Amino acid sequence: MSVLKGNALVGQSGGPTAAINASLAGVIRGVFAHRDVIPELYGMRNGIEGFLAGNVVPLLSAFDGEDKLRILEQTPAAALGSCRKKLPDPEKDEAFFVDLIARFKAMDIRYFFYIGGNDSMDTVAKLSAYLAKTDYEMRVVGVPKTIDNDLADTDHTPGFGSAAKYVATTLSEIVRDCAVYRVPAVTIVEIMGRDAGWLTASACLPGAITGEGVDLIYLPERPFSFEQFADDVREAFKRHPNLVVAISEGIRFADGRYVGEGAQSGALDAFGHKYLAGAGKVLESYVKETFGCKVRSFELSLPQRCAAHLASDVDLTEAAELGRSAVSAATEGKTGVMAALERVSDVPYRSAVTFRPVDKIANAIRRVPDAFINEAGNGITPAGVAYLRPLIAGERKVEYRDGLPVHAII
Repeated sequence: MSVLKGNALVGQSGGPTAAINASLAGVIRGVFAHRDVIPELYGMRNGIEGFLAGNVVPLLSAFDGEDKLRILEQTPAAALGSCRKKLPDPEKDEAFFVDLIARFKAMDIRYFFYIGGNDSMDTVAKLSAYLAKTDYEMRVVGVPKTIDNDLADTDHTPGFGSAAKYVATTLSEIVRDCAVYRVPAVTIVEIMGRDAGWLTASACLPGAITGEGVDLIYLPERPFSFEQFADDVREAFKRHPNLVVAISEGIRFADGRYVGEGAQSGALDAFGHKYLAGAGKVLESYVKETFGCKVRSFELSLPQRCAAHLASDVDLTEAAELGRSAVSAATEGKTGVMAALERVSDVPYRSAVTFRPVDKIANAIRRVPDAFINEAGNGITPAGVAYLRPLIAGERKVEYRDGLPVHAII
């Protein structure tokens, strides 16, 4: 294949993570390694939405050394900003894509890298599909990220390992705090996860690693029943008085209704997803009415995805490698693909980068398999623990200034 010379464009989209900037750092390193074919890398501020508004910034001069890239890697959230813009169907709105390609041509953009989750891969798929019908040669590669870990065709996604490490660490600390008193009490912790319970599943790790963990875990993959929940709580009370329960925000009844649905506005995001929260409060009220004991609930909320000071070294290393590999693959001719992770072994843990057709990934949801959920539907199996455990391994030495971590601001 002939060498394709031209500038590159990179953006971040969807919910931020503690590792999304490590992927950006990887893309920047990849472009530096291929300056003979990619003279400039532009960052889209606020994703494709920002690009359409003409809001781009050159990145190579801003991150021209490893010291700067290391600071970028330890920076939480999306340094370029994010968006949740849904591109139209190329078959129904060709004019949109004609304008988009004209903007690419004006900047001599020949490489497009988009770091994101399910909805971001939808953008990569649509752009790739339209480009396949034109005579403008351009290569488009998706770089995965999501704390939800629900992208198809990859063993796991960058951002998940660090979020899981935060969840596991925080729940370990909560368990210790709740064990102080001997008065019967239930603490309910609501964890992010609309359709897939991967992040909530990581609540099993304190028990697996330290022997002291949460009592019950509920995921969206199994129907939730108040009656079964009450029986589970009664059984757990026989073991000790201070229960800690981890639930996904997306737990739902057998008829498909979300447990927290009644407390929500019904509003949808640009991709048609319901804004979820409130399942913990519903269960809190139920426990109070059913057991009459002390009960509290709370959401881990944003710290799940922005606690970069507690990032997994495995997560950041893989995130950066996926970004770098995406650039190398694009210069070699790959397009319409997503960089993915393939697990080589659990012990010792090893993974490898591979590439998957993005149209098979966009808008698909990868859920926690039955083999990872116990028969009662209230805990995680040894197989699930074996899958999760390596992903939270290792810590980075974080650079601090005046007592706070240093962040890169673009």
